Amino acid sequence: MRKDITVTAEVRSSRGKNEARRTRRAGQIPAVLYGAFKDPVSIAVSPKDIGKIIRSSSGFNTIFNLAIEGGETTPVMVVDQQLDPIRGNLLHADFKRVDLTRRIKVTVPVHAEGEAVGVKVQGGLLEIITRAIEIECLPDEIPEGFTVSVADLSIGQSRRASDVALSGSMKLVSDPQSVIAHIVALRREEAAATPAEGAAPAAEPEVVKKGKKEEEAAADKDKAKKK
Repeated sequence: MRKDITVTAEVRSSRGKNEARRTRRAGQIPAVLYGAFKDPVSIAVSPKDIGKIIRSSSGFNTIFNLAIEGGETTPVMVVDQQLDPIRGNLLHADFKRVDLTRRIKVTVPVHAEGEAVGVKVQGGLLEIITRAIEIECLPDEIPEGFTVSVADLSIGQSRRASDVALSGSMKLVSDPQSVIAHIVALRREEAAATPAEGAAPAAEPEVVKKGKKEEEAAADKDKAKKK
């Protein structure tokens, strides 16, 4: 999804670990811009600006403008990130130039909505199998997400990737038969494991009863001997 956001960047004159540390100490992070058959450019950007974009509702599918001081301004997407394994803060990012006239492949989240008949009436269980599908479309038509209704699903029925409603230039790349969600019956073993309310406790096995009687008889004999 394209958004009216512009992030400024500075060209980095050198590369390496020392340069990356100096960049971070200055309040920025090292990054690389590539794609569109142009040479890659080493840049420095604000981690706060990029973090907001990654955490937005459109996430990595956000298309925004990257303005390099003294250089190009181009629409881009964040295609990779490196996080600190302990603190979780952003350490590095990769940006890819986006040609707004050419179709691109993106992964879009899919959300299931509604209370299924198979759950509400038949006592089944809704299982979510896939939470995203891959599509191909023009950059300006990338959706934030898809929604599929599961309200009319009964036990044994499912929603598949082919059931997702696409529009405009969108084409499905994922396997059309990929299951997004389905309704399954609860296992009989699980139901049997929980005794019905008010039911009598299960009788002890005969072997256990016999063993107890023998132990009690032996204990009585010991008491008699002591007397």
